[in-house]
Amino acid sequence: MKRLALTLATMAALTLPVASAGAWGNSGHRMVGVAAMQSLPDDLPAFLRTAAAAAEVGELSREPDRWKGGGRTHDRDRDTAHFVDLDDAGRVMSEAGPAVTALPELRSEYERLLAEAGLDVDDAGYLPYAVIDGYQQLIRDFGYWRVLNAMEARETDPGRRAWYREDRERREALLLRDIGVLSHYVGDGAQPLHLTIHYNGWGDYPNPEGFTTSRQFHGQVDSWPYGRIDVAAVVAAMAAPSDCASPCPIRDRVPAYILSGLAEVPALYRLEQSGSLAAADEVSGQFMLTRLAAGASELRDLVTAAWRDSAQARVGWPAVRVAEVEDGTVADPWDSMFGAD
Repeated sequence: MKRLALTLATMAALTLPVASAGAWGNSGHRMVGVAAMQSLPDDLPAFLRTAAAAAEVGELSREPDRWKGGGRTHDRDRDTAHFVDLDDAGRVMSEAGPAVTALPELRSEYERLLAEAGLDVDDAGYLPYAVIDGYQQLIRDFGYWRVLNAMEARETDPGRRAWYREDRERREALLLRDIGVLSHYVGDGAQPLHLTIHYNGWGDYPNPEGFTTSRQFHGQVDSWPYGRIDVAAVVAAMAAPSDCASPCPIRDRVPAYILSGLAEVPALYRLEQSGSLAAADEVSGQFMLTRLAAGASELRDLVTAAWRDSAQARVGWPAVRVAEVEDGTVADPWDSMFGAD
């Protein structure tokens, strides 16, 4: 849920439901990860396109919520990765904040802009950077996997070949973990209340539709019974794979995804206004299904794009081009992979 640094005592004071553990609870985050993995295209490595891999990513999709409680140094920075508070025009916090479509490349620069506007990153959040970071990590993971896989197939030295196999297996475990972490933040980006200044009641802003100002609203959304939605329904509701042509800059696609979720904030408040949210009826169920499917669609497309972009990556030290190892131009990347002291 938003403001993950709230103490248990504060949560009790706000009478938030016990289920308020994250944007979608455990069931929703699992579904985003599983549905995305079940929908990967055939050109991705076979180890990702298995029932076991989908289940593993589903479990790992919950990790960023499960990290909580490690201590203030550990938690304070991570808590703000789960959200970004945008005003109705798509600017961070207020018209003084940067537009989500024009964020600087570095998070340190983002925090500087916020400070100059009298804003605090702990209040504003930095979800776009968490998604971009996760995507860029996948490119690294896939790049290493490609090199290791290629060398395992053609290395003639038994000792080196064994190491390539072992490191490829390690990389596969890391890929599942890193896809799971990315899944969590992409899932957060599908939940409209993780994208808005109206994150827990409409607040002290113009409110022409008379939306609720209750501080129980976020908890009410968190505690909707997501477990009644079937993952097969999420898969069926997913959008067609994105045909975003390469290059498709991640710094363009992430803001576009976030803005698509921000646009659903009024619709979510209308569900509360109509009583549909409290009733957990078919209307609110369709809304939740659609948002979970949006998260799963985006995760599928980001994993796919990272795989395809990894072919042009440079990995190891000294760095080698992945494509040149795969096509045999670089015949022996051992020192770059194993490491030469």
